[in-house]
Amino acid sequence: MSRLREAIVEPVLCYVTDRHALSLEHPADAREVLVRKVEAAAAAGVDWVQIREKDLSGKECASLSREGLRRAAKPSTNRASPMRIIVNDRIDVALSERAGGVHLGESSLPVAEARRLVNLRGQGVDFLVGVSCHSLEAAKSAEDGGADYIFFGPVFTTPSKAAYGAPQGLARLAEVCRSVSLPVLAIGGITFENATSCLAAGAAGIAAIRLFQDPYDLASLVKTLRTPKI
Repeated sequence: MSRLREAIVEPVLCYVTDRHALSLEHPADAREVLVRKVEAAAAAGVDWVQIREKDLSGKECASLSREGLRRAAKPSTNRASPMRIIVNDRIDVALSERAGGVHLGESSLPVAEARRLVNLRGQGVDFLVGVSCHSLEAAKSAEDGGADYIFFGPVFTTPSKAAYGAPQGLARLAEVCRSVSLPVLAIGGITFENATSCLAAGAAGIAAIRLFQDPYDLASLVKTLRTPKI
């Protein structure tokens, strides 16, 4: 069993950012609104935030990640330790800003190479390398390459995007969870109503945009998601 999986005692809740999905009167306000969302997630007890703003330059991504790290470090009664900030794809930014990890796509830098770069910088002890996977084969490859965790999905999809529906998606999620020793976080169409079914399928947590970006009372949502169902 992986080091990270042994350390997980409650479902991992990961807010994946998307400033383009924010409802804004003035689009120029998107960055400030987004970092407020990160701060709110930290205060509410969300475990991880993945900075996933693919259209930003390296400089802009670094600035956003830096501010996210600053706000995530603020004390909260809903958590014992700071929230982990994970940078999507940009390992250079993640390392330079001393973030909590990097998240790679299936076509991104190979996991083994990412791990080599992390070790060269001496940040390997607590720096996570995660991978998005869409198949069992990809999940096994990520594990063999040295990934710390996996995002698997989409588990739920809309009819216009559906490669497979809810029953099949949950079955595929359960198969991956049984087949790898890494923590698997479910992603893709995760809502308050279906999050429990992902955890029941064996997921170590859930990752979502709107679930954590849109709620009026995020602290209550987090508490409810962590309340064991009888």
